[in-house]
Amino acid sequence: MVSPFNVEEIFPDVDAGPVRLPRRQTGSSPQGLAVTLIADYTVHARAWLPTAAIVALLGEFGVTAGAARTAVSRLARRGVLEGSRHGRHSSYRLTGPAAANLSRGGTSIASFAAAPDSWDGEWTVIAFTMPTQEETRRTALRAQLRWLGYAPLYDGIWVSPHPPAPADHAELVALTPGVTTAFRAKQLPFTSNATRDPIHAWDLPAIAERYEEFIRRWTPLTPRVHAGDITGADAVRARTEVMDTYRRFPALDPRLPTRLLPPDWPRARAREVFLAVYDGLAEPAQDHVRAAAARITGEPRPDIRAHTIAEMATGIGLAAPAVTGSSHGSPHPALG
Repeated sequence: MVSPFNVEEIFPDVDAGPVRLPRRQTGSSPQGLAVTLIADYTVHARAWLPTAAIVALLGEFGVTAGAARTAVSRLARRGVLEGSRHGRHSSYRLTGPAAANLSRGGTSIASFAAAPDSWDGEWTVIAFTMPTQEETRRTALRAQLRWLGYAPLYDGIWVSPHPPAPADHAELVALTPGVTTAFRAKQLPFTSNATRDPIHAWDLPAIAERYEEFIRRWTPLTPRVHAGDITGADAVRARTEVMDTYRRFPALDPRLPTRLLPPDWPRARAREVFLAVYDGLAEPAQDHVRAAAARITGEPRPDIRAHTIAEMATGIGLAAPAVTGSSHGSPHPALG
C-alpha cells in the first residue's frame, strides 16, 4: 500500500492545461513556498509583486536570494507566474490559469471538514488495466487518482467514498482512454474474515498521527495569535507554513466517512487549529507583505490583501489585473 504521506504522488507534478504547479515535497521547496505566499496575498486581484519583494519575503523563510530568483524564474517557465517591468523594477503575478487553479484548490481546502459528515454507504470503484511497460502512464493515473481522493484497495482497483465530479471523471478518461471503468456500489458482507474492507485502502493510524502532529505543532501558537503577539515576518512565516501543511489533508483523508473511522477522529480538531492560526494572522501578515512591496515601489499597495478561510470556501473571484498598460508588457523580464 502507498504510504499516506508519499507526497510526490499525492501532489503530482502534472500538467494542468498550460500550468504546471510545483511538486509538493517533504518540507517546503522554494517554488512551493513562493506559490503559497503569492497566492495568499494576491489572488483577489492578481496583484503584481515586485521581484525584490518576493526575494526578500522568501529570504525570511531561509531561502537564499539565488534560490528565490531561480524559483521565480522556473515558475514563470511553468506558466504559474507572468512577469512585467515598470521602470527599474520587475514584478510577477499569478497567470490567469494558475490563479483559477489555485482558487479552486483553495475552495476545496477551505471547505474540507466544514460541513457535517454524510455518506450514502456506496463506494466509487475505479478499475483499470495497463501493460506493465507503460509505467509512465500508470504512474500518471495513480497520481491523478490519489490527487482526486482515491486509494488503492488492490493494484488496479482504487476506491473513494464519494461520487466523482463530472470534471474528475473526464480527466481520468482523458488520461487513460479505453483502460478505465468506474462503478458506484455497496460493499457486500462476507462471512470470511479474510476479506478487505474498502476503508483499509487508507492507512488510518498513519493519517491520524499526521493530524496529531499538526495539532501538537500549532496549538501552542493559538494563544499568542489571539493576543496579537505575532506580527511582521513571523506572522507571514506561520501563516504560510500552516497552509502549506494543512493543504495536504484533503488528499490524505478525503472526507472519509466518520462512521467507518476510529473514535475521536482528529479531523475537526485540526481544522479548528488551522482556522485559528490562518485567519488570526491574516491582518498582521498582510501588513508585512504590503510593506515589503511598498519599500520597492514607493507606493501604498492596498491591492495586496489576505483572504480568510470563509472567503476561500465561497470561491475567490478574480478581479481585473491590478496594473495594466504598456509599462507592464514584457512577458519574462530579467529577474531584478
